[in-house]
Amino acid sequence: MYLIAILGNLLIILAVSSDSHLHTPMYFFLSHLSLADICFISTTVPKMIVDIQTHSRVISHGDCLTQMSFLIIFGCMDGMLLTAMAYDRFVAICHPLHYPAIMHPRLCCFLVLVSFFISLLDSQLHNLIVLQLTCFKDAKIFNFFCDPSQLLRLACSGTLTNNIVMYFVGAISGFLPISGIFFSYYKIVSSILRVPSSGGKYRAFSTCGSHLSVVCLFYGTGIGVYLGSTLFPSPRKDVVASIMYAIVSPMLNPFIYSLRNRDIKRALWREKWKCCYVCAYKGMR
Repeated sequence: MYLIAILGNLLIILAVSSDSHLHTPMYFFLSHLSLADICFISTTVPKMIVDIQTHSRVISHGDCLTQMSFLIIFGCMDGMLLTAMAYDRFVAICHPLHYPAIMHPRLCCFLVLVSFFISLLDSQLHNLIVLQLTCFKDAKIFNFFCDPSQLLRLACSGTLTNNIVMYFVGAISGFLPISGIFFSYYKIVSSILRVPSSGGKYRAFSTCGSHLSVVCLFYGTGIGVYLGSTLFPSPRKDVVASIMYAIVSPMLNPFIYSLRNRDIKRALWREKWKCCYVCAYKGMR
């Protein structure tokens, strides 16, 4: 699953970077989403593979905080990039004539940088909260990575205030992207409903299908983990939901976009034939 996720996302990045037809804002954000997915899944799975091989699940306090930091950075960046992609679809459908002027390359780069800095701030806030807790010794985490909610349960000191602050920070970092996505799609749906022909409605909404699928997969499993761990604590269910959003979601994203997107499929086919021509040319020489 890890290799499939890495190779699939690398193919998306290769297709977008090498094909001039894909040098548009939507695919610019998609390539950065693929890069964030590669980093996101790489924060958890390699350590889990080592644990399986060594039959040991021990991790130091510093390594645990480091893993948690990178997990939050790239997880939050996924959400922010999905919001930027929703805004891109909103401008493309609701303001098509002004799309080139609004979605300027400088704005796209600015949105990616803002996504990174907000994710970094969110990560450091979580770290500061966890550092206030009593250090853990011989503690067991019922998950395959250092999850903030799991660490709070294991603290020896009182954590009511820290719990409130952490879930408030998590709600803000999750609520802002979700509210941006909902607002964008509210405007998109309103605009599509005004289209007279059913064919026009289908063409307009088909451009959002892949993005909506990724949003539902990522946020559905992520919210399920945190709400489930708060309302109905169950270590086994938490692990299953964590696998869904930490491993399965980054693995499926390239398939969702490549299978539902003609431009990506054409770019991948062009790259395949280029490789075939190069190999044939070298063989002839």
